[in-house]
Amino acid sequence: MPVPFLISDSGWAAFGSSLLAITLAELGDKTFFMALILAARHRPRWVFIGSFAALAAVTLLSLGLGYGLRTLLSPAIVPLLAALLFLGFGIKLLLDSQSMAADVADEEEKDAEQTINAAESRHPLHSAWSVIREAFVLVFIAELGDRTQFTTIFMATAPGFSFAGLLAGTLVGHGLITWLAVSAGRLIGRRLNERLLYRLSGGLFVLFGLVAIKQLVA
Repeated sequence: MPVPFLISDSGWAAFGSSLLAITLAELGDKTFFMALILAARHRPRWVFIGSFAALAAVTLLSLGLGYGLRTLLSPAIVPLLAALLFLGFGIKLLLDSQSMAADVADEEEKDAEQTINAAESRHPLHSAWSVIREAFVLVFIAELGDRTQFTTIFMATAPGFSFAGLLAGTLVGHGLITWLAVSAGRLIGRRLNERLLYRLSGGLFVLFGLVAIKQLVA
């Protein structure tokens, strides 16, 4: 009988790795600023519900894609694919950080504000449900194709990570960052260094890739 995921080694590894990766990827992201701006205009609890629900939906979709890819491919190919994805994504993030402007976080916030202004000009928000729905739609669309989604997909391809551990770690990470955005977003937003976050995320994925390669040759 399999042990619960938080007791198994793969469960702990998946939980801790996904929690750290999602936290780094989501801080200063467009969805972070969307939750921040919406919470300044509407009830924070409504914004949190809609934003977190959207992030949870994208998480399930991303994990499904990653595990689907793992299932379709030969077990002999999957570890190598996971290693290459980790290394490639990590190197891309590191290279992106080199050419990144110093005010990229400000640009993300302006982009998020323009998107919200356009949406609210078409559909003014007058009720709790309308705020929840708007937060869900805006965050869901912004998260698709984002680096956070790719982070989740790539981690799901790694054979050493359990589904339950990845799901728990990813949801806790999203919940933590969303809560920070709606409660202390203005204070945090002014201190974000997007270039540093990209470098930390890139370094983390390169580390994942090196560990995966070590396991392959062991």
